[in-house]
Amino acid sequence: MNPEQYVQDKAAKSGSSFYYAFLFLPPERRAAITAFYAFCREVDDVVDEIEDLGVASTKLAWWRKEAASAFAGQPQHPVMKALMPHCAAFDIRLEHLNAVIEGCQMDLEQTRYLDYPGLQRYCHLVAGVVGEVASGIFGRSQPETIAYAHKLGQAMQLTNIIRDVGDDARRGRIYLPISELQQFDVKAHEILLRKSPWGYSDRFTALMKFQAERAHRLYDEAFALLPDVDRKAQKTGLMMANIYRALLREIEAENFRVLEQRISLTPLRKLWLAMRTNWLGR
Repeated sequence: MNPEQYVQDKAAKSGSSFYYAFLFLPPERRAAITAFYAFCREVDDVVDEIEDLGVASTKLAWWRKEAASAFAGQPQHPVMKALMPHCAAFDIRLEHLNAVIEGCQMDLEQTRYLDYPGLQRYCHLVAGVVGEVASGIFGRSQPETIAYAHKLGQAMQLTNIIRDVGDDARRGRIYLPISELQQFDVKAHEILLRKSPWGYSDRFTALMKFQAERAHRLYDEAFALLPDVDRKAQKTGLMMANIYRALLREIEAENFRVLEQRISLTPLRKLWLAMRTNWLGR
């Protein structure tokens, strides 16, 4: 299997909403974003799939060395071999890859966030920086588009956090800020129990509505930042945003029943949303 096929398979098997948006890109841009996305999946899988924290930390350290070696002209992993030919053309830098790795390292070192500013730092690394790189691959001409991409990445990451409250609790993780749990009188142990006797309390629902409202504000603020001149080029990002926002609305319609299930959109609905955005341009 050559590097290009490896990253294609990695992206397709993930089942991510991103994959459906990538299909509408020209070949060179699609190859670049697929390789970059495969890199993000590889380092994220270290956190999700390796239970031994020492082994996971060692693996992330290996990825730091591999990224540095690749930018020095000696890529070894098929993901880096697929990614490197696109880095100069689309301004993908070593600092971008290291930021994603740093965000994954945060996942190994902490399972709680005291407040929203702390969570924002994590979202910046694992999603804001990813949005910046993606916007460069899609094509941008204005610096405001970078701010749009960062904010959109954070909105999408918050959507992930809302969707994955139950899955994360199963791993002993709570990304909802502790200060906001206290604000709504929701106890951490209630979330960690998942199938607890207290069930889906009004307190928990109010907490989740608060999170969803913040995510919606970020989507709106991101769209307002996107310059008209770059809107056509950023159509793929808008596809991803529309898919994720539809997911957020689906979670809201299910009254935030996220502790015991993972709410998702069907592949057909994701493809339809991507096609609709491609036709309408928004």
